[in-house]
Amino acid sequence: MNEMKKVLTQIDYSLAGEIVMKIAQTWQSGSKIFIFGNGGSASTASHFACDLSKMTIVEGLPRLKVIALTDNIPIMTAWANDVSYSDIFAQQLIPLVEKGDLVIGITGSGNSGNILKAFEAANAAGAITIALTGYKGGKVKALSQKCLVVPSDSMQVIEDVHSFLTHAFSLELRAMLLNYLPDQQLKLVGEMELTKIY
Repeated sequence: MNEMKKVLTQIDYSLAGEIVMKIAQTWQSGSKIFIFGNGGSASTASHFACDLSKMTIVEGLPRLKVIALTDNIPIMTAWANDVSYSDIFAQQLIPLVEKGDLVIGITGSGNSGNILKAFEAANAAGAITIALTGYKGGKVKALSQKCLVVPSDSMQVIEDVHSFLTHAFSLELRAMLLNYLPDQQLKLVGEMELTKIY
């Protein structure tokens, strides 16, 4: 618990706010959001996609277009078996991702081959790329336009903080949409500040 509190005080909340703004801008433009990860990060990706899809619904406003690439087990295993495990996300992205879409990769190490390949595919398509990672950021840091690093060497702490942050992102986005006026510029409401008092 003490380690978690310590790490949470070291998170770049300004960058976290920028990430929420990118999600909100993607919603406003009508573009798609793709989320993925491996292992514990796969469950965080699916959970995050669920929250963004359902928790942010505001009557009278368009819904977010969110796809978790972790949820189609048959296509993932087909690519893993027939080509390579490093292709399981990139090959799902290639026919779907377009310029202006948002691609979010969650990776504790920042070095997972399938995350890196997916970011390369996303960048080639002109998508916006965001990574949630840990340790020192890993190789994904150089491939992402925004990279939020959880400053810890414990995979368990990194994964817990990623889950905590994705909940905070979703809460902030919901608050933004509840306060949204079509003729005004998108702006943060302040729900992210709650993470500072964990």
